[in-house]
Amino acid sequence: MPKHVLILGCGRSGTSIFGELFEQLSCYTYYSEPPYASLKTLNYQQAQAVKVPKESEGYAPTTGLSFPLEDLLATVKGPLQVYWQVRHPLDTICSLRLGISRHWGHHPRPHDWEDWLDKPLLEQCAYHWNYINTIGYQQVQSIVQISRFEDMLANPIGFALDLSKQLGVDIAKHRSELEAWARRVQNTNNEQFVEAKTSRPYSTKDHKVRVGRWRENLAEEEMLGILPLIHTTMKEFNYDIN
Repeated sequence: MPKHVLILGCGRSGTSIFGELFEQLSCYTYYSEPPYASLKTLNYQQAQAVKVPKESEGYAPTTGLSFPLEDLLATVKGPLQVYWQVRHPLDTICSLRLGISRHWGHHPRPHDWEDWLDKPLLEQCAYHWNYINTIGYQQVQSIVQISRFEDMLANPIGFALDLSKQLGVDIAKHRSELEAWARRVQNTNNEQFVEAKTSRPYSTKDHKVRVGRWRENLAEEEMLGILPLIHTTMKEFNYDIN
């Protein structure tokens, strides 16, 4: 049986399309943002893949996450591979704007999110990205593998094949499923591109490319205005503005 999978990371970083790779794979049962409590009842005798569990009453989340980490690790039976999905912060911030403008609609919210509501929207988005990729990431840093949005888009089938090898997926058996997912993953809209289902409510038409969209969306003064909020974390994930 392939390893179980848990996908974490900041919203609008590619977690949805990454997760739908496992929806495509018939050897997995895939859950997108399920309530954490539902993970307690899954059949771990079958390969399970979960993207960013939501908060559940009665399960106090670990700071920076939306679920109790230690409880989850004790709940999952069998080998578990945890991925932390990252995307260039400026691209992510541009993509976060719609959700954050809706009463901070991305989770987990920082504990002090309400203190930021009188700040410009881009600053709210930058703060959210930085919070998730510092406080949240630090909780799981020792057990995650970094997955990069840019690598996924640059070579989707290579990404899917490498992932399958890591997880113990029978590539020969599932090759057509991997290729079907890979065809969807495009940097620009075209006849092959199929957007992840949970991303569609946050989709905007103000950019032509996904990698480097910030160059289309942000004026220089806007970019320079939010850099102090993200600069250190940005460097730690090996991103720059060149």
